Amino acid sequence: MRLDDQPWLTAPATRAVMAALEAAGGPGCARFVGGCVRNALIGAPVADVDIATTLKPEETDRAIRAAGLKAVPTGIAHGTVTAVSERQPFEITTLRRDVSTDGRNAAVAFTDDWAEDAARRDFRLNALYADGEGRVFDPTGEGVADAAAGRIVFVGDPETRIREDYLRILRFFRFFAWYGRGEPDAAGLAACGALAEGMTRLSAERVSKELMTLLAAPDPRVAIAAMAEAGVLAQILPEAATGPLFDAAVELSSDPVVRLMMLLPSDEAVVRGASARLRFANAVRDRLVAAAVAAPEVRLEMGDAEVRAAVYRHGARAVADALRRRWAEKPAAAPNARRLLALAEDWKRPTLPVGGRELARLGVEPGPETGRLLKAFEAGWIADDFPSDGHAERLAALVNPPRG
Repeated sequence: MRLDDQPWLTAPATRAVMAALEAAGGPGCARFVGGCVRNALIGAPVADVDIATTLKPEETDRAIRAAGLKAVPTGIAHGTVTAVSERQPFEITTLRRDVSTDGRNAAVAFTDDWAEDAARRDFRLNALYADGEGRVFDPTGEGVADAAAGRIVFVGDPETRIREDYLRILRFFRFFAWYGRGEPDAAGLAACGALAEGMTRLSAERVSKELMTLLAAPDPRVAIAAMAEAGVLAQILPEAATGPLFDAAVELSSDPVVRLMMLLPSDEAVVRGASARLRFANAVRDRLVAAAVAAPEVRLEMGDAEVRAAVYRHGARAVADALRRRWAEKPAAAPNARRLLALAEDWKRPTLPVGGRELARLGVEPGPETGRLLKAFEAGWIADDFPSDGHAERLAALVNPPRG
């Protein structure tokens, strides 16, 4: 089998890297590996071009520099050097075999055996190689067929592969979400469930990254349901609840943060706890919390003025996210939900039109009274739907309320 019509394969930047490696190691010393080969076979976009080589890391480094390209020792202890050609990075890794592993990190030895390198990879559809001419090599004998059929199958014994690196449990579901069809492989699913507790050895950052990538898949519903059934989801996110709300959210939004939001309850304390434990990025944490705080104030029965008031208090994104939750709860209310969502996202939050300076002109000394009067003004201004005039009169009435 040969890869045809792949711009990345024949690009000058790619050719330069392959030529540099073959100048040092001879023809056949380097092959494209993993995702670029898999995606090319199934017609999916290719984002990163990774290369495997029989050259040792220091030989790779010298070969890249000798060709006038930039070499970055990104993971040289594990055999990885990144070549930069025409500003494009190419991750080049020496063929490896595992010497020992603790389920999180592996000690490796370098090899020149392509079959050994394939045997330590996670899934058969990722253990695919192609040479510079596009000829495909499938050491497991099943990788090409798996890619075509949408099967995510571990290389060799599933439990053995998982014990080498427990992150492979999450990768099983992540790859299924992106490339799988039908039902997940039964043996792989059973192994993931049996060894789910081993994920406690993983760093929170590795877990959250895999989860967010999974949720970004076009349709992660089958994968998430399988994770829940196997007990894997409860291991990493015990607060999560699958079901109609999450299913509806997938239909409503491709945003992984919105989808994560629908797995979690709309409870500020719970969301904060989950975010801290999994060490979500600050932007993700803040968005989840803001939506949970805004949610009690947000209903699909809101009037336009109520939407504007909520946006003023909580921000457009928080209100929009809370509205998406209500929409997912009541899919039949889609027309009104769309209208309210558009209003929340398009309305420009105004700035409070008065401040301490205006109060000083009315004789109010700086201090607690200034804060009280400004809060009272703001409450009335919001209640009246943010009028653009009459501010001086309203403020004066608060400072000197009419008698009788």
